Amino acid sequence: MIIRRIISSFGALRLRAKGLKIKKGLVLYGRPITHITEGGTISLGENCVLCSKSEANFAGVNHPVILALLRPGATLEIGDDTGISGGSFCAAKSVKIGSHCLIGANAMVSDCDFHAVKPEGRRHNSDPKDIGCEPVVIEDNVWLGANVTVLKGVTIGKNTVVAAGSVVTKSLPPGVLAGGVPAKVIRNL
Repeated sequence: MIIRRIISSFGALRLRAKGLKIKKGLVLYGRPITHITEGGTISLGENCVLCSKSEANFAGVNHPVILALLRPGATLEIGDDTGISGGSFCAAKSVKIGSHCLIGANAMVSDCDFHAVKPEGRRHNSDPKDIGCEPVVIEDNVWLGANVTVLKGVTIGKNTVVAAGSVVTKSLPPGVLAGGVPAKVIRNL
């Protein structure tokens, strides 16, 4: 336990040196991949856990945790006591994850389309006005199962659970179990 704290402390120092804002108690299993753009902010709340190694998660992770800002001024905020296993979080504007959330292995959350939808020059078009982008909010105590994808413009309400493998294309209310492609409310919790 003491060795884990020492390793996490050095990891937190490394991440702070890259510009992340980190509150106390960060636990790291392996090294996350981070990218911060000019004027952007990545912040991690107290007692967050970032699991980037399969050895630390029995479900396994396909890659390290990725925390990436895609445009200048973007923000990525992760609340207190949130645990993430091998997830990818990409913000061109804003992605906000609440406190006490569980993010299952290999989940992906992004507030943008990454590429233009119009076909002309799609591969090389990096013009923000052509690439759809809307903030994502995941409220407190949400559980995203393994391999969940959350797309731009979505809000997931407090205490909601999203079943493994689901693709969330529209906002979900608080306190429900949702699942499927696209995700739909299955029942109230």
